[in-house]
Amino acid sequence: MTKRGAPSGPGASGRALSVPLRTAKSRTGASQRWLVRQLNDPYVVAAKQQGWRSRAAFKLLELDDRFHLIGKGARVLDLGAAPGGWTQVAVRRGAASVVGVDLLPVEPVSGAILLQGDFNDPDMPARLAAALGGGADLVLSDMAPNTTGHAATDHLRIMALAELAAAFAAAVLVEGGAFVAKVFQGGSERAMLEALKRDFATVRHAKPPASRKDSSELYVVATGFRKPG
Repeated sequence: MTKRGAPSGPGASGRALSVPLRTAKSRTGASQRWLVRQLNDPYVVAAKQQGWRSRAAFKLLELDDRFHLIGKGARVLDLGAAPGGWTQVAVRRGAASVVGVDLLPVEPVSGAILLQGDFNDPDMPARLAAALGGGADLVLSDMAPNTTGHAATDHLRIMALAELAAAFAAAVLVEGGAFVAKVFQGGSERAMLEALKRDFATVRHAKPPASRKDSSELYVVATGFRKPG
């Protein structure tokens, strides 16, 4: 189990080595650059060494180290769970009940329940509550749409996903619960943040070290959910 505060990132297992790309004849320039970055990304290397499904697991580990999101015995819901890295983190950090949902099939994660479907389906809140064994203490969303390369369009699309996730969280969280969602830097998230500030005691932005420096992604971390009276 990865304990909070224990070394879990690239520095935990020695110096990263640069890996050359040996076969590039059939690849486009963009795919070559992506593959070279992946091969030389210390978080990708560390994820393979430590058994995480993706490098994104380190983002949640770092957010949890900072904000103490995953309490022992917590019920955690992971929206857009594929490939399962955040679900793994929730299990290993001691959550009592972890449920992930995604449109895509996800390979089983020991200690978690994984459902295939759209979290916006009318019957999904009841299905997830039944699988969790009650309301959620923490709702996670690392969802992002396929990018178009047009910054304004990509920002609007990811904010639409984040707003849907926030509305869903408000319907399933217990009093005092927390919500984490990926967003992109931009100007149109004000309405969502204002809504979150009405529903949560504290709302903050965070960019964990595992988030690539050239990426515009941020995470909104909302804690202290207040159920409407």
